[in-house]
Amino acid sequence: MTISSLAAVSNFSETDLPKLSQRDLFAAIAKIRHALEQKIAEHKGETAVPAPIAPINSPLGASYLHKLCENFSLSAFECDLLILCAGMEFDTLWGSRCAAIASDPKQNYPTFSLAMSVLEHPDWSALSPAAPLRRWQLVEIGAGNALTASPLRLNERILHYLMGEQHLDERLLSLLTPINANSVTIDSQQQIVDQAIATWVNTSNQNNVLDDSELLPVLQLCGEDVSSKIAIAADICHKLNLTLYKIPANILPQDLSNLQLITLLCDREYILNDIAVLLDCDRDEAPNPNQDMAISYLIENLKCPMLISSQSRRRQHQRTIITFEVRSPSVHEQQTLWEEALSDLDDDLASSLNGSITKLVSYFNLSPTHIYNAALKAKSLHQQETEHSFEYSLWNACRSQSRPRLDELAQGVETTATWEDLILPSKEKFVLHDIAAHVRQRLTVYETWGFAGRSRRGLGISALFAGSSGTGKTMAAEVLGNELQLDVYRIDLSSVIDKYIGETEKNLKRIFDAAEGGGVILLFDEADALFGKRTEVKDSHDRHANVGVSYLLQRMEAYRGLAVLTTNLKNSLDQAFLRRLRFVVQFPFPDAEQRAEIWRRAFPKQTPILDLDYLKLAKLSVAGGNIRNIALNSAFIAADHHEPVQMKHILQAAKIEYIKLEKPMMDTEVKGWV
Repeated sequence: MTISSLAAVSNFSETDLPKLSQRDLFAAIAKIRHALEQKIAEHKGETAVPAPIAPINSPLGASYLHKLCENFSLSAFECDLLILCAGMEFDTLWGSRCAAIASDPKQNYPTFSLAMSVLEHPDWSALSPAAPLRRWQLVEIGAGNALTASPLRLNERILHYLMGEQHLDERLLSLLTPINANSVTIDSQQQIVDQAIATWVNTSNQNNVLDDSELLPVLQLCGEDVSSKIAIAADICHKLNLTLYKIPANILPQDLSNLQLITLLCDREYILNDIAVLLDCDRDEAPNPNQDMAISYLIENLKCPMLISSQSRRRQHQRTIITFEVRSPSVHEQQTLWEEALSDLDDDLASSLNGSITKLVSYFNLSPTHIYNAALKAKSLHQQETEHSFEYSLWNACRSQSRPRLDELAQGVETTATWEDLILPSKEKFVLHDIAAHVRQRLTVYETWGFAGRSRRGLGISALFAGSSGTGKTMAAEVLGNELQLDVYRIDLSSVIDKYIGETEKNLKRIFDAAEGGGVILLFDEADALFGKRTEVKDSHDRHANVGVSYLLQRMEAYRGLAVLTTNLKNSLDQAFLRRLRFVVQFPFPDAEQRAEIWRRAFPKQTPILDLDYLKLAKLSVAGGNIRNIALNSAFIAADHHEPVQMKHILQAAKIEYIKLEKPMMDTEVKGWV
């Protein structure tokens, strides 16, 4: 059956099809039983056995037996041989009949020799490995001294098929996952669906799984939005009456014999039940050589309709691959999707969303699937807890869509800090407020006011936070996350860098790809590990280091959200790289007045304190991060002595912190404390 004929199939009720198929199968078995009994009677010289009642044909010739014989192009002899094997499964006297004809009580099973002597129109070519019965493993040949005398057995998958039980061969169950029918709802993706269907329908007349004619082209869906690619593939197959199954490329067997078996079984399932295969290459964009060989083999040899989901284009030597770029929905399309997903809200909730959809689209870049999931989750959350607004529930539902992928690649940072917790000079705070304004007004400036139309480059919001350890760089990111109600994820660049050429970019790509849903501030810590004075390129490793830096800056410039780099050594950074960053914030070492203010905020309101002198504490020449460490440690010391926190506890904690810093404590710093 070709793709074009599948597209033209009209739907009809199959409620009674299994019963009709079983009736036809048993009638066909009765016919073969009669042939066996007739042969036995001839051997005994007895009168001919009466013929069985003629089988009743199913409507439209729709029984599974009829479909199987037609779709595999079985001859009348091959079809009867198949039924001869099926009889063993339903008739307890079948084996004794076979033994009687063979004049051997041990040969109580169907054989090819038996079929040649009993069935009409015997044909030796039916035994050929290239003939349908053996090529497609419809029957299995057991061990025997001679091929013609070896036991024949109906394949279990074929037995269940003939009885109307439609499920995959058990050898495919661990590899193939069914994909539910889906409908694409946005215009840009519907165009891909229409073009893909036309591609297959226009070339399907040349495609025949039963021979080695030209194969259907593979449809390759490329892009970062995995859920949209799956939805497109499902919609294509649904419209062509194909059942879609997904195969993860990273679990393909890597030995040739198993690859050949999987290819055959998938093609057989296509003939039986009109399946299509989606090869999922999104999980591993850099397969090892054996994995790559397995992927290439499947693409080159699988005859059933096939699609590929990958982030980048894959090329083959022989097989034709038609590539479609799947892009994220546009801002307008996302707004439409949100309106559709929230169209069932009551009037009160709908009116409370004034401007909320525009805000969601500004911060989050979600696929259609994620938008509908977020809307559904928000409705559920709002029903369970009424103390928060529906807008609050909707916002948090969107945030949750971005977390699962990033949780595996980066460390989530708590965002409870506020502007009051951040002790900085006014000019640095002013820049941080400006960063927040850029994030908030991104959609207005780029889309509504048209700045994005001039150039798509440099639309990301990137910043460098420079300063010594403990001066508030991470806290500033926390404050921005709290202010903007966005998650903050910290990435240690020293752990991302890989000595092998190309691996650093792959690690960074995984992080940015996972964050593309938006709603996330990326905090790249320890930028000194990757950045530095651009060195003269003397070998491939120097070139590799510069490529890694350029790739990071390129992705930061294109990232929809806010990406922040932190460094302890701003002066070591190349000025050419600094020019590509939109904001640079210097975090100075706090002076005595600022340190006193940090000390005042170091202890929660619930903490019992006694006679603390913040001006004296400010004489400790340490950064804010160290002050918070000392305050915490002093609280533990005081609690262990069942006392409120006092200067003596802070002194003990300060000494421990100085030992950690390998820094001598001056008498002038702690004079008069105790």
